[in-house]
Amino acid sequence: MSSAHIKRPPKRPRVELEEEDDEKTLMDTSSIVAPEEQDSTFDPAETDTTLTETADMSAQASCPIHKIRKYIVYENCIMELFEVCPVCKQSCSVRSQRIGTFVRVEQLCHNCKYSRKWSSQPVQGSTPAGNLHISAAVYLCGASFYKLEKICTIMNLQLFKYDTFRRQSRLYVEPAIVYKWMHWQNETLHRLSERERVIVGGDMRADSPGHSVKFGSYTLMDLQTNTVVDIQLVQSNEVGGRYHMEKEGLQRSLALLEARGVTLECIVTDRHPQIQKFLRERNINQFYDVWRIEKGIGRQLENICKLKDCEKLREWLRSIKNHIYWTAASSITGPERVAKWSSILNHVRDIHTHEDPNFPACLHPQKRSRDGNKWLVAGTQAFYKLEKVMTNKRILKDVTKLSPHHQTSPFDSFHSVILRFAPKNVVFPFLGMLCRLYLAALHYNENVGRAQATSSTGRPLFKVNFPKARKGQCTVKQVKTRPLTFRYLDDLQDLIFEHVFVDPASYMDEVLKIAIPPDLCVEYEWPDKEEVISTMVSRFNQQLV
Repeated sequence: MSSAHIKRPPKRPRVELEEEDDEKTLMDTSSIVAPEEQDSTFDPAETDTTLTETADMSAQASCPIHKIRKYIVYENCIMELFEVCPVCKQSCSVRSQRIGTFVRVEQLCHNCKYSRKWSSQPVQGSTPAGNLHISAAVYLCGASFYKLEKICTIMNLQLFKYDTFRRQSRLYVEPAIVYKWMHWQNETLHRLSERERVIVGGDMRADSPGHSVKFGSYTLMDLQTNTVVDIQLVQSNEVGGRYHMEKEGLQRSLALLEARGVTLECIVTDRHPQIQKFLRERNINQFYDVWRIEKGIGRQLENICKLKDCEKLREWLRSIKNHIYWTAASSITGPERVAKWSSILNHVRDIHTHEDPNFPACLHPQKRSRDGNKWLVAGTQAFYKLEKVMTNKRILKDVTKLSPHHQTSPFDSFHSVILRFAPKNVVFPFLGMLCRLYLAALHYNENVGRAQATSSTGRPLFKVNFPKARKGQCTVKQVKTRPLTFRYLDDLQDLIFEHVFVDPASYMDEVLKIAIPPDLCVEYEWPDKEEVISTMVSRFNQQLV
């Protein structure tokens, strides 16, 4: 997980159980009294907890180690098993050694010299299996180790330190994630190279709002299947700031598609000026996402409605927003889109024939309105403001490129998935952030194709939502057929414990190919700590601290 230079993992010693000194606990009991015999009237069925299922021990024994069921066992329950010698029934001396979640118990009978050693979990190489399993589970689920550590502290559940988690993640988990993603991506790009008509969409997500951004992740998605094809992570010091991140990410993604022989029909993006110029110079057909234009215009019209003598425009807001989507969906050429777009200025004045031959008349039935006050009047403040927004030169230019088919709405769903694996309030190193993006893409691609659920009579099922952005207006969402699946997690665990752990060096090769930029703080000189302390002034007493 460190963003520093990655070295190949050293060869592990034969057996070396070592951990931080504060993680080692030795217990010595020289005189342990045997517990009293259980009451003959004791009935397990009368207890609050009963065993409801019988484990198939033979089946469990044949399972891989990471698929065997695990339990939480209390320390006194373990020690009860070793207090009495199984040979002479005398009290024994018991020693225990803990390494993270692993505990080893040594029993010695001073009477008959019987001894035995017992381990709570298998040891793979020099690593207790449970420690590695927890590290992998925390990382693959996008969870926080610090939150898990806090839970374990409250429960007094023994756990290893964060340094152990980082080391195991760097050596085994991250190489497996990179390998899994590269393998999936190669298969996807091969299928796209055989397709004649490829329509992709691109969008960037910053790791924090504003201009103080460290990472920008540019995602390229196949809009015909809504699957993530490529993710490029750009650090701010690579390009000089947030404004240049989006273009750099798109350049890298398109270079990858070109190298793999994928021919694009068009690409749907936002209206970033650098993106427009770059695609125009590359002669790549570009369309704009309709929702982004509708959002910008809607925000301007909302502000206009708050002005004096412009309140009547609020009644037309929803119709104008719907008109934007209808213009994009029902048009074929750019001039036709502009003609339909401009027709709204006549329609709001109860004029339904237009001068532009590309759209000479409204398509709705001609009806005489009963409420003449709802129409806007030319020359009024409300109509003047509306006309100024709708006939803006840049807007008219962008309307010609409104996407008539696919939109970038799937990116919003994918970005919400990223938040599960890489929250914006948590700082990650470059490689750690990249691996979490890969995990989010694997999760999204596996579950994106779920169909809509239907009732017993065959009716499609929906659920009603009240999004915050709609300000009280409800929307409907489809109910999917089946719950989310996590087959990619099973594949990753098999890869980690059966292959990467056995030979990590071969899987580390893909990680070493990743160009990791230097940290942001490298370009600054590290100040003297004592000098900084001497210049620090408290804002409470305005005196040197």
